[in-house]
Amino acid sequence: MDISVIIVNYRTPGLLKQCIRGFDLVHIKLSYEIIVIDNNSGDGSKDMIAEHFPNVTYISSPSNVGLAKAINAGIKKSQGDFILIVNPDIAVLDGAVEKLYNFLQENPKAALVAPRLVNPDGTTQLSCYKFPSRMVPVYRRTPLGRLPWARNSLQEYLMLDWDHNNNRTVDWVLGASMLIRKSAIDQVGLMDERFFLYFEDVDWCRRFWEQQWEVHYIADAKMVHYHQRLSAESPGLSGIFSKATRIHILSGIKYFMKYFDQRKKKEAAQDAT
Repeated sequence: MDISVIIVNYRTPGLLKQCIRGFDLVHIKLSYEIIVIDNNSGDGSKDMIAEHFPNVTYISSPSNVGLAKAINAGIKKSQGDFILIVNPDIAVLDGAVEKLYNFLQENPKAALVAPRLVNPDGTTQLSCYKFPSRMVPVYRRTPLGRLPWARNSLQEYLMLDWDHNNNRTVDWVLGASMLIRKSAIDQVGLMDERFFLYFEDVDWCRRFWEQQWEVHYIADAKMVHYHQRLSAESPGLSGIFSKATRIHILSGIKYFMKYFDQRKKKEAAQDAT
């Protein structure tokens, strides 16, 4: 099988139905399966899939185990040579999957590729970034972000010096939609389940790069993203009262601690020699 499509659902049955239906509508010219992992939504998605999409594999989690762990469950169940992860709020456009697949076939060093994500009106979303410094989350959530050097740092992080209209390697891509080579996953490992939500995509891309694989943004493969940034509903410091924001901050702390610890271990090993 060419591709295993993995979709994690949590209380978005309407978007899930639209997302799955989209794969049928674009008539993908590859063999593929669809695996849905439901994080104990209780939203009727199981009955909906059984009625409308009997060929879809449905995995029900006994609790909300988080995004990374749910995706890993889907990968373990998959049979495809490539893994396509999509959020339920993604609408696949004609030819996009084939373009991602063909790029990986033609570029053996590439482990992970992501499409250009566009808004419903066709405008481009920012969906690929530089690896964040420890100050980037602070700049994005506090008035410090208005300072000149902070603005420069954020512009670099968001890659605003580039129009996002051409294919290129990037540090990391938004996990809303990405196609990954299964053999690269076998080498690098599954998503880090310490990340309940957020930063699991940053971490994964970083690990691919560390193992000499490449991450690519493919501008001419487009998918619509009905984007809802839950962690940004309450901007600034007031966002600490939002559960999604607290999860985002905790994941950020875990991410920076993980790589700080790794750096310290490398330095200690070098000192020992």
